[in-house]
Formats: sequence, structure tokens, C-alpha cells
Amino acid sequence: MSARVTLKLATSLDGRIATATGESRWITGPEAREATHRLRSEHDAVVVGVETALADDPALTVRLPGWTGSQPARVVLDSRQRLADGCKLVVTARDIPTYLISTTPPEPRLTDAGVRVLQVHAVGDKRPELRDVVETLARQGLTRLFVEGGGQVAASFLRCSLVDRLEWFRAPIVIGGEGRPGIGALAVAALAEAPKLRRLEVLEVGADLWERYERI
Repeated sequence: MSARVTLKLATSLDGRIATATGESRWITGPEAREATHRLRSEHDAVVVGVETALADDPALTVRLPGWTGSQPARVVLDSRQRLADGCKLVVTARDIPTYLISTTPPEPRLTDAGVRVLQVHAVGDKRPELRDVVETLARQGLTRLFVEGGGQVAASFLRCSLVDRLEWFRAPIVIGGEGRPGIGALAVAALAEAPKLRRLEVLEVGADLWERYERI
């Protein structure tokens, strides 16, 4: 069973997701955030890295006026199972399917709370091997993945050529080089090695631009 991966970015014009101090709320406006919730509703699961989960304590739910549909599953890439017991994702794990992707055996404190810990192969410094992650989630019936992680997670999916669609929201502000990049290092030594995308459309959402791409 195969899966499709959509990567979502919300950045400044110069591709930053936060200032050097970590301030990020809110770079894009309410219209862009509402569009993000609509995109979440069209996917089986929302995927973030553990650093995002620890820093922001997100709910990763669809919050639209009058929304009565089902909620997508939440997936956290957390090789060392650092997710905090009292965070929103753990506290609501029995109400909304919540998966933790680890490279070590499940910890009872998480499984007892209802978190579904899936162990996958490790690469590098014991990070989850992303192709194994995507295949493992597909076996759980999660075949439409919406990746909202930070710069390192975005770069990891791009490096592995796993991104099928890119939804990029750009705010009309400039943060500068000291800000935190929306996409981390890709180890691109030549332009021919850079991931290639085809622009599908550009929309105005409030003060922001919404650029939509697909993999070539």
C-alpha cells in the first residue's frame, strides 16, 4: 500500500518560520491558517517532529466553523519517545488516534495513555528512516499524510524524495538570515541535485500568498 505526502510550509517571504528567538505566532494571517485547517481535513494524518510538539504543544486538529467531520490522526516523529505526558497530544490520545514513531520499543507510560507507538528502522543518529515511516503508516491505513513539521522534518522528507505535493503559505514580511529556516539543510552540491517541483497555482489568501506545487 502506497501513501502520498503533502508538505505544508508557512513562512516569511525569505523562507523563515520563526525569528532567531523562536517567535513564530503568527507569521501568516487567519485566512492562511483556515486554509491549513481545510487541508488537514483532507488528509488521514498530520505529521510533525517531536521538537515542534515539545515547543508548541499543538493539538493538530481540524478547527473550522461548523466542522463535524472526523479528525485526522496525529503522528509525531520521536525516536527517543520524549513526548511529555501532559501535552495535548497525549492527553487526547484516546479521543483522536495519536501515533508516535520511535526507533526503540514502546514505553508503557505512552501506550497506557492511548498513544500508539510504532517502532521503525533507524538511520544516522538513530532518527526514524522516513521511507519505513511512510510504509508503516500506510499499513495502518494512513495513506494521505500532511507534514507540518519544522525545518529539519521538511528537509528530511525532501531529501528522501517523499514529498508529492507542497503547500506553501508566504507572508509579506522579511525576517532575515538569523531567522529559523522553513527548510533545513538538503546537502545540495549542484543545482541538478535540487528537488524539482511544478507550480500548480498561486492564490491570494488575505494578505498572504498560497503557492501550490507538485513533484515533477
